[in-house]
Amino acid sequence: MTADALNFTPPVLLAPMAGITDLPYRSLVAKFGAGLVVSEMVASQELLSRRPGTREKAELGLGVVGTSVQLAGREAAPMAEAARMVEAMGAEIIDINMGCPAKKVTQGASGSALMKTPDHALRLIEAVVGAVKVPVTLKTRLGWDDDMLNAASIAKRAEEAGVQMVTIHGRTRCQFYKGRADWAAIRAVKEAVSVPVIANGDITSSQNAREALALSGADGVMVGRGAQGRPWLLAQIAHDLYNHRAPVVPTRVALAEMVSEHFEAMLQFYGPDLGGRVARKHLGWYMDHAGTPADLRRALLTARDAKTTFSLIAAAMDADHAVAA
Repeated sequence: MTADALNFTPPVLLAPMAGITDLPYRSLVAKFGAGLVVSEMVASQELLSRRPGTREKAELGLGVVGTSVQLAGREAAPMAEAARMVEAMGAEIIDINMGCPAKKVTQGASGSALMKTPDHALRLIEAVVGAVKVPVTLKTRLGWDDDMLNAASIAKRAEEAGVQMVTIHGRTRCQFYKGRADWAAIRAVKEAVSVPVIANGDITSSQNAREALALSGADGVMVGRGAQGRPWLLAQIAHDLYNHRAPVVPTRVALAEMVSEHFEAMLQFYGPDLGGRVARKHLGWYMDHAGTPADLRRALLTARDAKTTFSLIAAAMDADHAVAA
């Protein structure tokens, strides 16, 4: 990855998702195939204060290539310092979060709240770009609300400040995740800048990824919630749209082995207690995909020890009750 050009192959990226895109999950998605995987959002102030659990969000791991660390914050100096820290940890790319709609983030004047103060946001962007040698990217929404659709103007100013890629979630902050992502509205950003633009929001299949690209004119897609329980989805989209190697979608024994390996990786990363709790949401999504019966689902999600969980995974992933991939 060079600092003067971002060439993702394939241009199918994993979105940053709080509490989800940790090292074990990013590693699994990367193993199937993705142009870039992005860490869950890391609060710059919490990273600098070494708040427990924060550094783990940015943990890169050995051998996981094509990784970006996403930073959030409201002040330029701490963001710049945090950027230098994650660069030293080995981040290939630093992404600035201007898209998170969560109240606890926006009430702290960071995330998508920065779209309301573009001059301040640009000072923050300039500080991060000036602090590191690796590429800096930006993720935003279309704007704060329907009366403030300023993604294109912010993206243009960000490009002038040195940002090398912009990802746009096709909703405003005030929409949160309601309604449908407006992929066509992303085209205004694409027409305003010369750096790559990535379309994000509601991309859950190869079919709607193709539609998002056609409507937005974007250079690639970023997949978030659609990949929950389907870590192979990005590779499948890359195959269908860009003729990359098709993933071998695991079923039956292979699916159970993959889920067991993911569960083991979470236990190793977080420790047995926290790892078991973090794993439940992933196990739930895998069972959504597998069509696991309610009684078996309940037994797996309430298992009190890892040994019991491992023993139940094989039955829970059985193809006799699987749904379409």
